[in-house]
Amino acid sequence: MSSESDTHPCESTPWTGRAILHVDLDAFFAAVEQLDHPEWRGKPVIVGGDPGKRGVVSTCSYEARRFGVRSAMPSARAAHLCPDAIWVHGSYARYREMSETVFAIFRDESPLVQPVSVDEAFLDLTPGVHASEHPIAVARRIRARIAELGITGSVGVATSKTVAKIASDHDKPDGLTVVCPGTEAEFLAPLPVRDMSGVGPKTAQHLATLGVNTLGDLAALDADTARAVLGAHGEGLVLRARGIDPRPVHANDPAKQVSNERTFSTDVRDAEEIAAVLHQLCEKVGRRTRAKGIAGRTVTIKIRFSDFSTRTVQRTLSTPTDDEQLFGRIALELVMSVWTRGVGVRLLGVGLSGFQDTAEQLSLDSPEIEAPKDRVKPQARKARAGIDAVREKFGDDAVVFGRDLMHPKSKRRIDGSPDHDS
Repeated sequence: MSSESDTHPCESTPWTGRAILHVDLDAFFAAVEQLDHPEWRGKPVIVGGDPGKRGVVSTCSYEARRFGVRSAMPSARAAHLCPDAIWVHGSYARYREMSETVFAIFRDESPLVQPVSVDEAFLDLTPGVHASEHPIAVARRIRARIAELGITGSVGVATSKTVAKIASDHDKPDGLTVVCPGTEAEFLAPLPVRDMSGVGPKTAQHLATLGVNTLGDLAALDADTARAVLGAHGEGLVLRARGIDPRPVHANDPAKQVSNERTFSTDVRDAEEIAAVLHQLCEKVGRRTRAKGIAGRTVTIKIRFSDFSTRTVQRTLSTPTDDEQLFGRIALELVMSVWTRGVGVRLLGVGLSGFQDTAEQLSLDSPEIEAPKDRVKPQARKARAGIDAVREKFGDDAVVFGRDLMHPKSKRRIDGSPDHDS
């Protein structure tokens, strides 16, 4: 393993095996804000909801992180830790624009680019297959081109996705970490088990009770013990802890779920307002699903109550759809099945998953869903496509329906957060 320096130990010899890059843009949203507002450079910047309205931190600059601020932290806590921070709600159209520019750089360098989110991706740069240069040389060029845009990215280079992702986080911000072929196990061994994706807090806590604290400890488990301790995925986690990960880089990797959620500035207790907000969320999920040319069968809702308890429920349809008029009605039924009138709601979310490439009209005799009174007509689908195009170009408020005008509070009482594809 080597971090960035003038030369790398394995750069003077041909790279053997696969070459996988993981690129992670540093504090991306905050970095774009500092780029667009030069006077904010060197100052703590926090992108997220209002501190006084139960917002959460979406991301923050490294200047804010020095105060202990972290993503997903309640905004009120972040404001207490860093009282002089600059707060912004986020310009997500601007972030998408910058993300597309960066991903164009990735695609210049490799035909296999797998987006993970708007600010990170895997690239396959296997010499002689997807690249003609040494992968370290390409990694340096990618970082330089990103820097020319006014932001930075940290890059990990390795022979697998697991090791490349861990390496990209090894020297942040603006770092380049290379794990030479054959040194994967040595690089991983001293790292905490939580450094590897797929090992969550509960799994890490369970492993700690067994004396498994590092990836080296995890790698030492035999197959039977791994299955007994970690279940069906245990053996795979052990192999990854040893640096063995044959998963390929998939270009245009499909999202597993398209979802959108919002945190309310004050608890919502009115059924009509909850329904209005849910419809807005479903509209966004439907629009992004149609933009991807996919349709989903599983509708999921997430609701967090005023006591911070959270319920997640879902229903699977017989036929996939991208129409929020259809899956939105199911989402509302799911919400009403777990919410009691008068109980405060602080967060509401909706997601669509179980995708396939084309949408179909739900069958009128589907056992999973009551047949809609009016089938979706071709002209209605064309109208939605036109509305999608207008909103994509001019923003969500370019087209407003009467139901939204009837419930203006449903927009005012929401702290903004980005949509999510996972």
